[in-house]
Amino acid sequence: MGIDLGTANTLVYVSGKGIVLQEPSVVAIDQNLKIPLAVGEDAKKMLGRTPGNVIAVRPLRDGVIADFDTAEMMLKQFIRRVQEGTPLFSPRIVIGIPSGVTGVERRAVMEAATQAGAREVFLIDEPVAAAIGAGLPVAEPTGNMIIDIGGGTTEVAVLSLQGTVISESVRIAGDELSESIIHYMKKVHNLVIGERTAEEIKIQIGSAYPTHEDSDVMMEVRGLHLLSGLPRTVTIKGPEIRESMSEPLSVIIEAVKRTLERTPPELAADIIDRGIMLAGGGALLKGLDTLISHETGIVTHVAADPLSCVVLGTGRVLENFKQLERVFSGRSRNM
Repeated sequence: MGIDLGTANTLVYVSGKGIVLQEPSVVAIDQNLKIPLAVGEDAKKMLGRTPGNVIAVRPLRDGVIADFDTAEMMLKQFIRRVQEGTPLFSPRIVIGIPSGVTGVERRAVMEAATQAGAREVFLIDEPVAAAIGAGLPVAEPTGNMIIDIGGGTTEVAVLSLQGTVISESVRIAGDELSESIIHYMKKVHNLVIGERTAEEIKIQIGSAYPTHEDSDVMMEVRGLHLLSGLPRTVTIKGPEIRESMSEPLSVIIEAVKRTLERTPPELAADIIDRGIMLAGGGALLKGLDTLISHETGIVTHVAADPLSCVVLGTGRVLENFKQLERVFSGRSRNM
């Protein structure tokens, strides 16, 4: 079983079946009984809409486990859901994690998976998994550059011969882009909006690079007006949302430039030939590939299925276990 344990979404791949689960990484808990009421999509609908005794939480922050017990609860539920009808007892699990996590954070992920019933747990760095999932020839002695923009972290890595040559992990990604929209709406329009509304704005009219149609793109946003304290609807345009996201996007661009500056010349030549690959949910932001191409001068491609790259990579590693054994960054056994 391969798992992409993401800040925003968790995806599960089962050998021979493909991707069998894709759910938001959210758990709704009854605080009195300390039991999960809903996990995944059902729990996400409750974000910001729960009564006093129920909380909807995201157990992962910046790509790592922030709430251990809730993360374990969520993993158990997802594994149980995947195993329904099949006696897949104590699976071998490969989990994609950000490359910049500490030893303690790695152990927390292993521990959570072991507690959730895994027989063996293998960890793989997300950029490596994303590159394998995007179909890059990571086993060959050529330079491949991947940028994996998730919910909590952006991973930039140069890979060759099944290994990471240079990598950088910044804890600025999709969540920070949504956060910057929330701040902008509050500052400019005096409107308080929630996480889900910011996400919708980003998906519908957000962009990273100006286009001709930009100024015509509009959206009505509902929220609480700060001055009157009453619900209010305002109309916003595409260019102002792009402007609001410029700061976190510049941090991502800087990380890409720093990685390219540290890349050995032979591999840098390969990257110029092959281009840069974009993966992760953040790759779906309109115009991001154009912005990176413009800033670096290197052609940037978006993976065929950017959201699933990491989990597809974990699946391919499981199916070619012997050939790709060198890609793991950690392992543990449940004796």
